[in-house]
Amino acid sequence: MLFNSLEFLIFFPTVVLLYFLFPYRYRWAVLLIASYTFYMFWRVDYAIILVISTLIDYLCSRMMDRYTEEGKAKRKPWLWLSLLSNLGILFTFKYYNFFSSAAHDLAEVLGVGYAAPAFELLLPMGISFYTFQTMSYSIDVYYGRIKAEKHLGIFALFVTFFPQLVAGPIERAGNLLGQLREKHDFDYHRVTNGLKLMAWGLFKKVVIADRLAVMVNQVYNNPTDYEGIPLILATVFFAFQIYCDFSGYTDIAIGSAQVMGFRLMENFRRPYFSRSIREFWGRWHISLSTWFRDYLYIPLGGNRVVKWRWYYNLFLVFLVSGLWHGANWTFMVWGALHGFYQVFGFLTADKRSELVKQFRLDSNKSFYSFLQVATTFSLVCLAWIFFRANSVSDALYISTHMFTGMSESLSEMLTNERGLRRAWVMFSQADHVFILSCMALVVFVMLELLSETGWKIDMSKHNAIVRTTAYGVGAALILLTGRFVDAEFIYFQF
Repeated sequence: MLFNSLEFLIFFPTVVLLYFLFPYRYRWAVLLIASYTFYMFWRVDYAIILVISTLIDYLCSRMMDRYTEEGKAKRKPWLWLSLLSNLGILFTFKYYNFFSSAAHDLAEVLGVGYAAPAFELLLPMGISFYTFQTMSYSIDVYYGRIKAEKHLGIFALFVTFFPQLVAGPIERAGNLLGQLREKHDFDYHRVTNGLKLMAWGLFKKVVIADRLAVMVNQVYNNPTDYEGIPLILATVFFAFQIYCDFSGYTDIAIGSAQVMGFRLMENFRRPYFSRSIREFWGRWHISLSTWFRDYLYIPLGGNRVVKWRWYYNLFLVFLVSGLWHGANWTFMVWGALHGFYQVFGFLTADKRSELVKQFRLDSNKSFYSFLQVATTFSLVCLAWIFFRANSVSDALYISTHMFTGMSESLSEMLTNERGLRRAWVMFSQADHVFILSCMALVVFVMLELLSETGWKIDMSKHNAIVRTTAYGVGAALILLTGRFVDAEFIYFQF
């Protein structure tokens, strides 16, 4: 079920109503049934995978809890059973065909025979998200950071909690599991704040992301038909499309959980105002970046090792992050690029500091901050090319033709009467709703900038007439300019 669908518009109020009407001791069951219903709207049979994963992790965690006094040696087999089961399911559905195809290609190059069957399996929605969530739970139980949940229903709800089931945030048991046992009373201000956050997320999705997707898809699905400015615009638009799409989903997820009294972790913090790639990953998909930090980077040794090993750890984590996003070489290159950015940044830190002092670039703090933000955004957009492109060859074409003929096109457009006339015709014939969406994007960026400086809109300070008018205008804007085509959220494919 999609957040931006008519079904969810009926489903969510019904669930909230039942949740608050039922006695406290039965609410977990209401949410568990609702969560499975939510997931099975997509495909019923793949709910079986959720059940299997839940039962395996529940059993393994209980057994690990039983052997607390005996030490890790007795618990380790159960940890491995949990991890290998989850990773095995993930590999089968998401990566088997990719690695099988890669092995076949390598065998052809080496002149070695290779034959393995290919499976036509539809990727279960959200499998990477709930797999990582349950893996972190098992690891935390193994290290004694949390106690194993004894109530099977509560644990099953932790795995399947519908607001964040298919695209996160990837919650930790230490944050969410305890909340599932808390009694949440109806609170008007909390509910209205949650609804406003959901509306804001819907605005970002249907007004900005889905409208920008029209042009992005046109260009990226036919890249060789374009060069220069269209490629640049499509790439920048995709940067905002994926941000508004994914952060829009997160807002709806956090808002819908908040309506019922649950607090989900922050997943985005205005990432495009980052002044370095390292800062970007502290602001983008925070639940995933912190997961890799805690469960891969630190166990590998983090930065507490010799420098070459530290750089290896960094690069490997981002390479795996790319693979987590999808079984495609484009995602691998995307992850490798971000790994390279990180390693290169640390290698050149001292030299860059010298250049800044030499040219006194930081004499004007505002300009220097703008330069850092612009550079980081450009590097992120370059990597997004590989993330969005249908193939590595398409990505290479786009990245090598973005500036082809651009100076001539700009010169003709600005100095030639025919060029100016053609530009005006293109603008006047453009989809007016799309133009409104671009205007909405400008407003969105301005609001992000104001929020970055600490400014916030507090409608509670205004009277009921002002608040009602503002909410009415916002709702009308969503209804009039939104693209309601049941478009899936981008991260559903992961």
